[in-house]
Amino acid sequence: MSKAMIALLVLLGLFLIFGFYGCNTYNGLIRSDQEVKKVWSNVEANYQRRTDLYSSVIKTVEGSAKFEKSTLKEVLEARSKATSIKVDINDPASLEAYQKAQASLQGSFSKLLAISENYPDLKTTAAFRDFQTQIEGTENRINVARQDYNKAVEGFNLKVKTFPRNILAGMFGFKEKAFYKADAGSEKVPEIKFDIE
Repeated sequence: MSKAMIALLVLLGLFLIFGFYGCNTYNGLIRSDQEVKKVWSNVEANYQRRTDLYSSVIKTVEGSAKFEKSTLKEVLEARSKATSIKVDINDPASLEAYQKAQASLQGSFSKLLAISENYPDLKTTAAFRDFQTQIEGTENRINVARQDYNKAVEGFNLKVKTFPRNILAGMFGFKEKAFYKADAGSEKVPEIKFDIE
């Protein structure tokens, strides 16, 4: 066998090895990207569950004619904004806008619940009591879904950023994805006061 033939076989072998590695890496990136998308859809499904629960309690609250309309209007506007934002998980700005809208909805709804304490007829409504139980479970589901999303993003980002995969990831247009971040100010310890006399 000639030296040219041996060199050709070595080059062909190297080409096959790199080709196999490239295909395997590309397919791994695709699988990881799909996992992130699937886990993000679970986050959205849990937020949708919360929005649906909020819709149910809003109807219950609207039935209470004495209830403060301005607070209810604030909740309705926040809900409308939160459900109108479409998230592109490849765009950190859209993810941040979504987080802010969800935080605004949760904040306005907390205000609604606080005011509801002044309305004993509302508090005794079965639908309202059921809502309070279900929303706690939903908030826990949302938290778990966000943690799962961040774990999937971490796995994807490690594949995209580590050598030598980062070379192929760049060639095929795979970019780092944004993590779901805590709401602004949530790192501060809440101040608790007891006015005991």
